[in-house]
Amino acid sequence: MYWDDTAYLIFIKRYSENSAIAEFYTKEHGKCSGIIFGATSKKIKNYLLIGNKLHISYSSKNEDKIGYIKIEIIKANTPLFFESKKKLLCISAAMQLIKLLTVENQKNSKIFELINNYFEILKDMNWVEKYIFWELNLLKLIGFDLDLNKIIKSENVNNEVRYFIQSTKEKKYVPNFLIELKTEGIEKNNLFKGLKLVGDYLEKNILKPNNITYPITRLEFLNQFKV
Repeated sequence: MYWDDTAYLIFIKRYSENSAIAEFYTKEHGKCSGIIFGATSKKIKNYLLIGNKLHISYSSKNEDKIGYIKIEIIKANTPLFFESKKKLLCISAAMQLIKLLTVENQKNSKIFELINNYFEILKDMNWVEKYIFWELNLLKLIGFDLDLNKIIKSENVNNEVRYFIQSTKEKKYVPNFLIELKTEGIEKNNLFKGLKLVGDYLEKNILKPNNITYPITRLEFLNQFKV
């Protein structure tokens, strides 16, 4: 089996002295993994940053065995954000979610396009707000639509509308921007609440039922917004 494709690097770990096992999300083949020989060489190593866009050539003699991958750089996305710790954590968190939530060898052009859009979001002044909606779109594409409008209630407190979800155990408030679809001027504490709300839903409905550990990269990103 042999094919070429456009891909984003979503995971990599050392395999041997000169090789690495890498995982990609590709345009035509979905998520795939393979061994990269020479991954520790200076030239290739500089390309193998999570989030970079690459041209990959995949080859395998047997569908049941891991294949081999050669790479060429298309766009070095991640180095553009080296000066921002928050954005680097966000890149790691987003690509980890793609790794955890997508299916091996199953094409999904909408998810690939979502990753394309992700790196445009990082250039925006209101990138955190837009990233939260990006996560919601990702969950929707994999079949877990957190449609807040169907489950929220509202109340008026001191002439201010507040949204909440009522359960038998608690009353959980929802940041207004998630309902009103605003992406500008959101306070840091509300960004934290928005990220935590999506994270709680992710953990309860997807991760725990499938015995998947909550990704540490997203937790580290979330903690950047604690007040």
